[in-house]
Amino acid sequence: MSYKAYFRFYEELNDYLPEKKRKTTFSLSLKGSTTIKEAICYLGIPPGEVDLVLVNAKSVPFDHIIVKGDKISIYPIFESLDISNVTRLRDKPLIKLAKDSKDLNLERS
Repeated sequence: MSYKAYFRFYEELNDYLPEKKRKTTFSLSLKGSTTIKEAICYLGIPPGEVDLVLVNAKSVPFDHIIVKGDKISIYPIFESLDISNVTRLRDKPLIKLAKDSKDLNLERS
């Protein structure tokens, strides 16, 4: 069974996409049970660069199963907006993980 979902990537995540799919909503035909992570990997987006995924305006984790007609928004690292209460991908948003890692490295020096 084939079905379509609709994707929109933001900011620097567009650099991984072909020109015609950048900064616009596009459809992707899927077969069977497909997770968010599987779909973005198929499109060439490294999951480690993704900080927030919204499906039909609701935050979801990478293992969320896509269904027919889903509208999926994929966001990169948020540098000045705290999304701690919104993101479902990790315990902490990427910016906080990066800062924690930097602080840890400074302590070791």
